Amino acid sequence: MDPLTGLLDGPQARGAFLLRSLLDPPFALRIEDRAPLTVVAVARGSAWVVPDEGDPVPVRPGDVTVLRGPDAYLVADDPATPPQVVIHPGQRCTTRYGEPLAETTALGVRTWGTGRPGSTVLLTGTYPQAGEVSRRLLAALPALLTVRAEEWPTPLVGVLADEVVRDSPGQAAVLDRLLDLVLITALRTWFDRPDAAPAWYAAAGDPVVGPALRLLRNDPARPWTVARLAAEVGVSRAALARRFTELVGEPPMTFLTGWRLALAADLLREPDATLAAVARRVGYGSPFALSTAFRRERGVSPRAHRERSTVA
Repeated sequence: MDPLTGLLDGPQARGAFLLRSLLDPPFALRIEDRAPLTVVAVARGSAWVVPDEGDPVPVRPGDVTVLRGPDAYLVADDPATPPQVVIHPGQRCTTRYGEPLAETTALGVRTWGTGRPGSTVLLTGTYPQAGEVSRRLLAALPALLTVRAEEWPTPLVGVLADEVVRDSPGQAAVLDRLLDLVLITALRTWFDRPDAAPAWYAAAGDPVVGPALRLLRNDPARPWTVARLAAEVGVSRAALARRFTELVGEPPMTFLTGWRLALAADLLREPDATLAAVARRVGYGSPFALSTAFRRERGVSPRAHRERSTVA
């Protein structure tokens, strides 16, 4: 499993919040929900995404903006429009003065706004929590990135706009998967830009390091050594260690340790997963060995991590 897949595999990929907003100028929504990851797609009209720090970004039909939380931002018809609505954690909506808005602005299934038809239609999806695997990806992203419609000729935004208003059996799962597709396609397009991709993503295309990365990610439980990994990819141990460190930014076994513990941290969120089962899946010989490594690297025991995750 690579980190892009990991972003969409696990608790963070289930139960994403998705909303269609029908808006007429002047409009300005201040988002303070502290979501770890948000996707904003423009289905019709135009808007500005205004981060608290950084320059305002104009968005048009087919554009997708990905925002890495928890910082607040504004979505408005114009950067100068003062906030009219504040969206809080739990997707609670109020006026800027704290008055509730949920009833007065509801316009149908997963639809909200100033009124129909709305000259601007926005689709907003938020992932309610980020797993440890996805944090490795999120840390490589800028606070805000925008992929323009002309960069990725895809019908996904239109399909998502059509599906978001349906209320059919299993629709929540359909929307989760569609949102995943929008996100992953946007990120792949972004990473294809020169100098935009993090080291581990660019390294995946290297004829030596790419296969090594896939082996470590796909089979972390195997008792890997640098020598064994080098033999698998057909180069010398020294050559693999040198090139891996150069392209990824850390030695192979350091990368493997981080990857195993990230996977373990996500697996520990599953209520029925035992420490012994998690240890086996990520390549530790015993629960004690995993617990020791986990505490050394993360400063807390696996049990404490699980309890914190449950509370969150």
